[in-house]
Amino acid sequence: MLTGDAPQSAFDAKLGDPYATSEQDRLTVLEEILLSVPHIMQMLSAVRDLQLPDAWLVSGGIYQTVWNVLTERPHFHGIKDFDIIYFDGSDVSYEAEDAVIKRVNAALPDLAKLLEVRNQARVHLWYEQRFGRAYRPLDCSMDALTTYAARTHAVAARLNNSGQLVLHAPFGLANLFGMRLVPNYSQMNPETYAEKAARMKALWPELDVVAWDEDRL
Repeated sequence: MLTGDAPQSAFDAKLGDPYATSEQDRLTVLEEILLSVPHIMQMLSAVRDLQLPDAWLVSGGIYQTVWNVLTERPHFHGIKDFDIIYFDGSDVSYEAEDAVIKRVNAALPDLAKLLEVRNQARVHLWYEQRFGRAYRPLDCSMDALTTYAARTHAVAARLNNSGQLVLHAPFGLANLFGMRLVPNYSQMNPETYAEKAARMKALWPELDVVAWDEDRL
């Protein structure tokens, strides 16, 4: 990894400090980590080859993989699923989404039980019934990242047709590398944040959980 002359632990500490190193350094290290994990690259390659519209691997499969690398845990430790999102507004039916889910599962049979594939163009159609609060229609897959319960969760990766890794993190990567869970107030869901925080803290005790500010309710 990008260590320069510094020990790895010292450089990792810098990555978690937004002022100690650049976002480009964090992007470079994230890329190196993802490229080094075979099942991550298998997923990214399969999704790219399927040519799904605006498709990305997002959230837990990325940030939890990074935490496992940083804490020297097994790659699959604590990972419930790998979220693959895409955006297809031309058909927002459940049947169309289910057909895509089956295509992705067929392309990744060894990982199929861990995959969560969702069309972001139809999330607003079922979200309120499932979670009890409204959800605005999204404009694209990356619009979804701004609605996640924690800013730390908002990270995405995909392979382009040239085989290059493309990364997106609207709130930056310092919290990810600093192992800090930070609330995202664009969706007022403190219950979801607290639930996720408790689960993650149990799995990664090193995690620093920033409490939800009740004054924001």
